[in-house]
Amino acid sequence: MCSSQLQVVNKSYQNNRISYIIETPGSHSSYATAMMIDLTHTLTTSTEAPMSIWPGHPTLEMTKVATIPEQNANVTLISLGSHTGTHIDAPNHFIADGLTVDKYDLTKLVGRALVVDVRGKKAREMITWEDMQKWEGEMHEGVIVLICTGWSQYWGKENYEEHPFMDLDAAKKLMETGVRVIGCDTLSPDNICSPECKVHKVILGAGGMIAENLRGIEEVLALKNPIVSLLPLKLDSCDGSPIRAIAWSAGDI
Repeated sequence: MCSSQLQVVNKSYQNNRISYIIETPGSHSSYATAMMIDLTHTLTTSTEAPMSIWPGHPTLEMTKVATIPEQNANVTLISLGSHTGTHIDAPNHFIADGLTVDKYDLTKLVGRALVVDVRGKKAREMITWEDMQKWEGEMHEGVIVLICTGWSQYWGKENYEEHPFMDLDAAKKLMETGVRVIGCDTLSPDNICSPECKVHKVILGAGGMIAENLRGIEEVLALKNPIVSLLPLKLDSCDGSPIRAIAWSAGDI
């Protein structure tokens, strides 16, 4: 049965998951449930659910400039940094002549997801190549590696900055496998206390991209043949961009 004959008969969004009920029409209609996981933190100015921001970066501001009662439409002025919330770093973030988000090959930002589960790591503990090596056989060009520390549970809290971080040697060996896109559920793959950001420079210097501040990576472990999308806004000559990161099982959607 070709995909054009499939019909979404119901869908719902709850607990950062989008559920679809899909019908295959015919004399013997069948139904299947598909799941899409939202890996994105909410951009908000709420003080009750604060966001984590890299020290010194711009904070989010949202101002109503038009409302339905007065102008017959709602319009909001949004001000934020290119690395606010769940976002992606382009090579140009640390590499002067590196690609910007509008020039990057989008086909590299949607692909097979490989979750490296290192949730046993403690605050400010290093993630070494030895921690990642058992997944080496699945690492190759086109695979998007998601580093799961479980640290997204501390989003908006003071200890979010105390996340585990990647060892420089691990970053180099990861690039040797052909992987060029990684994602993490932390502020950075680097130690926030290290101003050199050497892991960034290794990955971005290899022409890679880094998605940061993802949430719910551990939920991707439950997906069969997971696909992840990390698409940025098309911002002219920009070093990074907020993204709406999502994951789903190949063949489901």
